[in-house]
Amino acid sequence: MIEQAAEKNITVNRKAQHEYFILQSYEAGIVLVGTEVKALRQNKANLVDAYGMIVNGEVWLHSLNISTYDQGSINNHDPVRKRKLLLNKSEIRKLNKAVSEKGNALIPLRLYFRDGKVKVELAVATGKRKYDKREEIAKRDLKREMERKFK
Repeated sequence: MIEQAAEKNITVNRKAQHEYFILQSYEAGIVLVGTEVKALRQNKANLVDAYGMIVNGEVWLHSLNISTYDQGSINNHDPVRKRKLLLNKSEIRKLNKAVSEKGNALIPLRLYFRDGKVKVELAVATGKRKYDKREEIAKRDLKREMERKFK
């Protein structure tokens, strides 16, 4: 019997579900320095403007804002530095192929701890048009109204 690993969400990118169609998602490790991990344990992260890029066969996460650690010294980290993501070569190849198609992007969906290690759920996504967003909101409102009537 396989036991599920304990997961604790740090932050979730709620805007991603509204702004993008999620095509496929991957779990990736992330290279961090000590004060970043301590700041993440205090839930001091913001994924809203973050995005992934593939450069020279490596995946990098840009604009992930991890606030500085309160008890950190002068050796504190830079809050918005680019961070390397850890993926298998085959996964990077698949991501590269998917991102090379027009309109696709790498978007982080959530940041979480799994067995004491920080992981990123990275998704290949396509941007939604304005009418797609309106249609989704209308469907959600209709569903909510139906649930109210049947209560």
